[in-house]
Amino acid sequence: MIHNIFINSPLEQFEVVPFFQITAPILGDFNLALTNLGLYAIITVFLVLGLHIVANNSHSLIPSKWSVALESAYASIHGMVKDQIGPAHEIYTPFIYSLFFFVVIANLNGNIPYGFTVTTSIMVAIGLSVMIFLGVTVLGLSIHGVHFFAYFIPSGTPLGLVPLLVLIELISYLARAVSLGVRLFANMVAGHTLLKILSTFLAQLFTASILVAVVTLIPFAVFVALIGLELAVSLIQAYVFCVLTCSYVRDRIELH
Repeated sequence: MIHNIFINSPLEQFEVVPFFQITAPILGDFNLALTNLGLYAIITVFLVLGLHIVANNSHSLIPSKWSVALESAYASIHGMVKDQIGPAHEIYTPFIYSLFFFVVIANLNGNIPYGFTVTTSIMVAIGLSVMIFLGVTVLGLSIHGVHFFAYFIPSGTPLGLVPLLVLIELISYLARAVSLGVRLFANMVAGHTLLKILSTFLAQLFTASILVAVVTLIPFAVFVALIGLELAVSLIQAYVFCVLTCSYVRDRIELH
C-alpha cells in the first residue's frame, strides 16, 4: 500500500502510516508492516553509525573535520556527565553519548521536507522515558538495596505524616517516568506544527499575485529564521533530555 506523500493537515505529518504491509494466514492473522516511524528509526540508527564510521578517520594522524567535530561532541558530553553525575561515575558516558546522538539525529531528520520526526511519536518519547526510568530504578535498588525506599520518606518527617508524604513522593517519582518524554514530545510537535502552518500560509501568499509575492518575502525571511530556531531547538532538546537523564542517574546513586 502506497501512502500519499502530500500533507494536507499540520498534524498529518505526525501520523504513523504503513509504507507496505504483508498479511498472511500464519498463526492467525499475521501482519508485518514497515511504517514511516519504523523506517525513520532505522534511518536514524544507520545515520548515527555512518557518522561515526566516516569520522573514524581511518586511524590517520591528522584528524578530519568530522573527527574533530565528534571528538568535541564527546568532550562536551563527557563534561556533562562529570558535572551532573560526578567524576567517579564516568562509566555512564557511553550511554549518555549514545542517547544524545540518537535523539539529536531523530530530531534533525524531521526538519527535512516530508521527513518524519521519530521523537514526535508519543510512544517513542514515552518509551525512551519509561525505559530510562526503569533503568535508573533498578540501578538504585542494586546499589542501595532496601535502603532505596528511604528515598520516599524525607528525613525528620513526623510519623503521622509518613503515609501522606510517601504517597506524594511516590506520585512525584512515577511522574518522572512520563515528564521526561512528554517534554521532548511536546516541544518537537509544537515547533513542527508551527512551521507547517506558516509554510502553508506562505505558499498560498506566494501564489496569489506578483505584488503579494514580493511583499511576502518579508514574512518569508522570518520563516527562514524560525527554521534555524527549530534546528537549534532540536539540538537543545537532545541536550536537555540527556541532562535530565544524568540528574535521574545521580539521584538514584546518591538518593537525593
